[in-house]
Amino acid sequence: MDLRTAVQRLLLAALLVSVPAVAQTDPAGEWSPRYHEDQPERRPGPEIGDYLGLPINNAARLRGDAWDASLLTVPEHQCKPHPSDYSPRGPAELRITKEIDRDTQQLIAYHTHISWEAPERTIWMDGRPHPPAYAPHTWQGFSTGKWEGDMLTITTTHLKIGWIRRNGIPRSDRATVTEHWIRHENYLTWMVIVNDPVYLTEPFVRTTDFVLDPDQEIAPYPCEIVVEIQRPRGAIPHHLPGTNPFLNEFADKHGLPREAARGGAETMYPEYMAKMNGKTAPVGSRPVMQAAKPAPPDTGLHVLDVQGNVKMLVGAGGNITVQSGSNGVLLVDAGLEPFAGRVFAEIQQIAPGKPLRYIIDTHVHPDHVGGNEALAKKGSTIAGGTVVADIGGSAQEGAAVIAHEEVLNRMSAPPPANEKAIPFGALPTDTYAGSQKDLYFNGEAVQIFHEPAAHTDGDSIVFFRRSDVLSAGDIFTPERYPIIDLERGGNVQGLIEGLNTIIDITVPADKQEGGTMVIPGHGRLCDEADVVEYRDMLTIVRDRVQDMIKKGMSLEQVKAAKPTEDYDPLYGSDTGFWTTDKFVEAVYKSLSPADPFVGKWKMNPAKSQYKEGMPPKEQIATITVAGGEMTVNVAAITADGKKTLVNYFIPYDGGMGKMSETSPAYDGISGKHIGPNEREISRWKDGKVVFTARSVVSADGKSMSTVSKGISPQGKPVDASLVYDKIE
Repeated sequence: MDLRTAVQRLLLAALLVSVPAVAQTDPAGEWSPRYHEDQPERRPGPEIGDYLGLPINNAARLRGDAWDASLLTVPEHQCKPHPSDYSPRGPAELRITKEIDRDTQQLIAYHTHISWEAPERTIWMDGRPHPPAYAPHTWQGFSTGKWEGDMLTITTTHLKIGWIRRNGIPRSDRATVTEHWIRHENYLTWMVIVNDPVYLTEPFVRTTDFVLDPDQEIAPYPCEIVVEIQRPRGAIPHHLPGTNPFLNEFADKHGLPREAARGGAETMYPEYMAKMNGKTAPVGSRPVMQAAKPAPPDTGLHVLDVQGNVKMLVGAGGNITVQSGSNGVLLVDAGLEPFAGRVFAEIQQIAPGKPLRYIIDTHVHPDHVGGNEALAKKGSTIAGGTVVADIGGSAQEGAAVIAHEEVLNRMSAPPPANEKAIPFGALPTDTYAGSQKDLYFNGEAVQIFHEPAAHTDGDSIVFFRRSDVLSAGDIFTPERYPIIDLERGGNVQGLIEGLNTIIDITVPADKQEGGTMVIPGHGRLCDEADVVEYRDMLTIVRDRVQDMIKKGMSLEQVKAAKPTEDYDPLYGSDTGFWTTDKFVEAVYKSLSPADPFVGKWKMNPAKSQYKEGMPPKEQIATITVAGGEMTVNVAAITADGKKTLVNYFIPYDGGMGKMSETSPAYDGISGKHIGPNEREISRWKDGKVVFTARSVVSADGKSMSTVSKGISPQGKPVDASLVYDKIE
């Protein structure tokens, strides 16, 4: 082989190595956006009520209807960047840079920087997998890219809740976004395809164009949060259902049918014009939003590094917070009892040879305290002096279990008939009263705050100050509506206060992201922005139900009005222990004033008068309310000494009820509210009212006056004014 041939072959081999099978057009550079398309939406912002051409479902539509632009003045909503699927639409001077491995010269990632709020994004090109479901979500999400010919295809998951349009139309945190970058010489087309099983019925597609601008300079974008409007703590601007006065302005201004402006998948297609004109047109096949397939049950335990000394252990029931260091191990919550052995094995992996010193219980439920006994036995307490002298060596046995005193009260009380007693060894050994308890462990302050009447009456949140991590317990459960345990002192207003306390403690690092990390009772690792989204939801639902109660709506009427419909696809459930129906009922009962009629009432003969009929010697009425029905049990001793017991079951909604007594004088019974402290019961015969009893409870709730007129069960006239004293 001569020298010339050898050189030719060497050059050909180098060319084959350096040129891919299909050319890849590098997108790196400075890119300026083109605003000739959709300029009014992209710069000043979309109009209120403009949902035209969006494949949204009714839940998304209702979120848009409730949205109030004043929300953006709330401090915790300021300085938010556009999520990566929306950021190309705003003021979006774009810089794309490459990250290259120095040794191999292989492409590791593309990085983007956009002018508005200066979001930084990484698109990994090295084949790494996406994080697990319990990893935190961010505004830019986790993105991986691959070349398909000369088109770069990007897949993004782990996005925070964002928006399809900046007028309240949401995009959920369960969405997966596919993007295509296509470069044509000096032009870049950026296509975004949003697949959201929560708020979209079909994939939503949007494209944006950029032109290469080598001389472009992007200014920094500092953003300082300020108080723009003074509001009560936790107040969230929003429109109650049916009260937004701006929804029809867009359609009316542009001469569009109001129905079309409400959006929906069909408004994306040409056939919709024919429908609006009263014609029919053939409808071709359309893409269908495929709900994500449920992942197979994960029975394993997983450890996620949070930051500082803190890790999150997932899979043992409720989330477990693990703080470890030179002093040993501290846990927040202990998970379910059957997982205790596996939990301890994970602890030994996290902190080999370090003793378990503390378990802090956030509340009373077994998915958080079930492992107390087994785990505490494997730990030890530092004790000495008179404590050991008085108690003996047993004072050093077992980790200390810390909880608010209400947790101990609940755990040590006799259990309900269908539940087992909690073992003595599972009870807290160190309780605190009041609002706070402080520790110093593993080089950092650990603050425990009591949140009264929230998820339960014994909730604690735990803040690790140096690590900057907060463990929230079940006050914050981003994968479902919060459980409001009314029987154990829970209350929706207390839950909202607890969430606001978390927001007060947490501080985001930059652009409402990162900084203080929040470990929820269940679900993925979060930060303040996730808590804010959850707090807003609960506040809005609270306000809606409260408004309905003020209008005199019964529980069943409130449920029928669906006050949570726009949030149900995200947090609701029709099955399992905690359903949407139970959540709405708990909110309603939390906000409803105590029914003044409920209790046991004894007739006061000295204050009662009978104009017609014979007064009983004694009469006691016991009134209860449950399931939208009032039950009245009347036990009496008649004038001739006979004992009687009659039960009435009267619906709250004014419908017909039933009676336990049978009398030819009546064939039906009903009740209605006259006012908060006034109620009327009517007995019927052949479609006519033949007896009424109107009752009024005094302002102090201690006495009830009843005026009865009509026909008695014995068919005799009754005209009486009775006074009852409350005895229970």
